[in-house]
Amino acid sequence: MDDKQEQKFHQLTETPVGPLICRLALPCILSMLVTSFYNMADTFFVGMLKNDSITGAVGVVFSLMAIIQAVGFFFGHGSGNFISRELGKQNFDEASNMAATGFFSALTAGLLICILGQIFLKPLATLLGSTPTILPYSTAYLRIILIGAPWMTASLVLNNQLRFQGSAAYGMVGIISGAILNIGLDPLLIFVFDMGIAGAAWATIFSQFVSFCLLLVGCSRGGNLRIRISRVQLKWAYFKRIIQGGLPSLGRQGLASVATICLNRAAGPYGDAAIAAMSVVQRIMMFGASTMIGFGQGFQPVCGFNYGAKLYKRVRDGFWFCVKTSTVFLLAVSILGFAFAPQLIALFRDSPEVITFGSTALRFQCITFCFQGWTVMSTMMLQTMGRTVPATFLAMARQGIFFIPLVWILSCTLGFLGVQMTQAVSDALTLVCAIPIQLKVLRELAATEP
Repeated sequence: MDDKQEQKFHQLTETPVGPLICRLALPCILSMLVTSFYNMADTFFVGMLKNDSITGAVGVVFSLMAIIQAVGFFFGHGSGNFISRELGKQNFDEASNMAATGFFSALTAGLLICILGQIFLKPLATLLGSTPTILPYSTAYLRIILIGAPWMTASLVLNNQLRFQGSAAYGMVGIISGAILNIGLDPLLIFVFDMGIAGAAWATIFSQFVSFCLLLVGCSRGGNLRIRISRVQLKWAYFKRIIQGGLPSLGRQGLASVATICLNRAAGPYGDAAIAAMSVVQRIMMFGASTMIGFGQGFQPVCGFNYGAKLYKRVRDGFWFCVKTSTVFLLAVSILGFAFAPQLIALFRDSPEVITFGSTALRFQCITFCFQGWTVMSTMMLQTMGRTVPATFLAMARQGIFFIPLVWILSCTLGFLGVQMTQAVSDALTLVCAIPIQLKVLRELAATEP
């Protein structure tokens, strides 16, 4: 163990929990906010083309990007959770082996997504929810996005591994640099070079590549684990750990993609404006949740290191600190979102129909938004501790187990109003499940403290 790694270990296991989480969370929050902002950039600039079909196409392809992200988070969280626990135990060789195995596995998976996606491009675009009028735009956008799949998945692994080592600042530099580049390239390629929706796609994958390169450099600095191909372990024991740690993320992100497809299909009968509206609402809510998620990401390395070191009281204290802080913040955001829903929708698309559809959906989601503090922090804690089954269930519940059947049931019984209120109902049901699951784990930790 070198001096920087030893210093990091003592910092994560001895510094007061509240200030430590806040300091680690700051770069995570900034990264999440900027990532959400540039996820919305394509929607924002494409919306200026004044075409509901083009705006809808970005929303349709977003579900495929969610699949790419699901793969990246699977390997990133799967390897990262293991790395943080092993660093807490001071097993640095095992942590280094896992870092390389997770990275190269994600790179290979991204390459497979790229190849298969290009082969089945039109069927894939249709499956994602493209209507006949949206299909030409969605295939043009999708064809280019797929090219970047390998480095998109690998970037998420690098960012998460850095974060779980307590070095989120290095990840922040890579993410923010790529985001700023994307925001600058979008208007340049879309309007100046008149590339339309294809320009938005090229801006996205080029900026993601720059992020990838900067994240790779970050792994060689500050006592972080270096990525070496010689460290790759093609052994079941490592992949089993990745599956255990990454399954909740794969379930959450994968089902989020399926949920988006179902949402697009449920909204489809009400026209392209309905699909565009729900796409805008998804982006706004993701932006609103970014601070809370980033805050929880600051908790995860604290949780992993201290759980590995058997300092369970610090784990519990960190959880309660995060829940209280995030719930107060989300409540404030919900009130503002409810009050200014039409204005927020109009920022992305000034179509009266889109604003009407989107405002109602946004207000429904604001009603239950503050519930996510408990649900997300519980999922993150369980996942970091290696509690795969309950973590996977909670991760899949909000946008999968509850959302997918609800969007069909409510749309059939209440029409488009049912589509608009589905996420709020799903959030409430997820909270009902999350409370007893997490309380049981907290009691177990209290009972086993050394």
